[in-house]
Amino acid sequence: MPKILISACLLGQNVRYDGKNCLQEHAGLQALIKAGEVISICPEMAGGLPTPRPPAEIENGNNGLDVLNSNAKIITIHDEDVTAQFISGAQKTLALAKQYGIKVAILKARSPSCGSRQIYDGTHSGRIIDGMGITAALLMQNHIQVFDETQIDEAINAIK
Repeated sequence: MPKILISACLLGQNVRYDGKNCLQEHAGLQALIKAGEVISICPEMAGGLPTPRPPAEIENGNNGLDVLNSNAKIITIHDEDVTAQFISGAQKTLALAKQYGIKVAILKARSPSCGSRQIYDGTHSGRIIDGMGITAALLMQNHIQVFDETQIDEAINAIK
């Protein structure tokens, strides 16, 4: 079976901005882990950001494609521009995916890196909009299917 790329926080690693994780105990995912078919990464940490770190969002209701096209930045709640770290992490994630021939990824929902269907709107108010994070966008541009933790069954079916 082909390997699958998964956000490290979904595997129980304490790499989220708040120093916590979002462990997924889905039986099918656990079977993939046991079979050694899972490659994990936290794009934000791969890009050089620490854990914990201030929350960051893509500015002005934009999305990951806008960041990749240099039309938007990723800004922390303290007004710090962390775009370069997010771009670096996305590029390292893509390189890892290519190294392992990854065709499917399960990434953390709503993240400015990993969100594949929705992200926060850039106001740090908790408002969610349709859109994708920078890593999800870069992977999709490179023909890698991206799912989130609510779509584990669909992701597993996609690698079969």
